[in-house]
Amino acid sequence: MSHISETTAAERAFIPVRIAILTVSDTRSLAEDRSGDTLVKRLEGAGHVLADRKIIRDERGEIADQLRAWSLDPEIDVVISTGGTGLTGRDVSVEAHRDVYEKEIDAFGTVFTIVSMKKIGTSAVQSRATGGVANGTYLFALPGSTGACKDAWDEILVHQLDYRHPPCNFVEIFPRLDEHKRRK
Repeated sequence: MSHISETTAAERAFIPVRIAILTVSDTRSLAEDRSGDTLVKRLEGAGHVLADRKIIRDERGEIADQLRAWSLDPEIDVVISTGGTGLTGRDVSVEAHRDVYEKEIDAFGTVFTIVSMKKIGTSAVQSRATGGVANGTYLFALPGSTGACKDAWDEILVHQLDYRHPPCNFVEIFPRLDEHKRRK
């Protein structure tokens, strides 16, 4: 998956990414998980693979443990969580993600806010969507609303998780995400 500067986006072959979906909720079951369903439909519709899916309670340690486990699983390339990014006392997804990140993708939250502003105006300031990398795996925390999941996928992730997307994307740097751990 190395970047080849002479190729155009049209010449690149699509590379399916293996994505795990984590819904953070004290009250939802799989049957009621509309945001998780939304993400699954979109990722599969784009040609990616659902690697795993779980619902977990709003508990920082449990969320972080699941993120760590998935980030160490060689069959998972990306983890997208939904829920727990707000400002209330039970909203701990962002803190759990940051407990696991080796590097934060600061601009992900910024771009998500810009996208959200177009839809919900200044209410976008209440979201703490975030992204980062751990163990060579991308981790993203999205709000729990289906609208926010659609916006994040349709406006950001569908492009960044597509190897054909110019001028650059997350897929083309997969092989380099954990290069700092290799012996020189």
